[in-house]
Amino acid sequence: MSRNALQKTNAARLLDRAGIDYELIPYKVDESNLAADHVAESLGEPIEQVFKTLVLHGDRNGHFVCIVAGNREVDLKKAAKVSGNKKAELIPMKDLLPTTGYIRGGCTALGMKKRFPVFLSEDALSFPFIYVSAGIRGLQIKVNPADWLKVTEGTAADIASTDQ
Repeated sequence: MSRNALQKTNAARLLDRAGIDYELIPYKVDESNLAADHVAESLGEPIEQVFKTLVLHGDRNGHFVCIVAGNREVDLKKAAKVSGNKKAELIPMKDLLPTTGYIRGGCTALGMKKRFPVFLSEDALSFPFIYVSAGIRGLQIKVNPADWLKVTEGTAADIASTDQ
């Protein structure tokens, strides 16, 4: 697949090192609209295949990552349960960069400052590929979801709310 060296991010380099097939897909960023539906529209792809990466904090086991389709939300009760917590909540936006090394709209599960448990919404596995952030705004990684699970050492789980 095409790999533009000018667009390499830490996540892309880690995918290369792991021997995972992927494609880097640029899109035009709208700083006033970082929502997944805007990204999907910019890519010309269905929102169900464009996944957002969210960082949560559990009351027992600390930080963990949930990756859900752009048209869904993380179900906090389900996320807490699969992560071994009693309660979980999204971390405050001000804590995202210091915790992960990534900013809103450019957060990805691969290459964070510290390795956190990763949970990918199980509906991702129904697609031959999904889009996830490449670690910067304006760039997505097109990747097989099973490969994404492998490289992030993640777990597929029922963590998303019902469709909106």
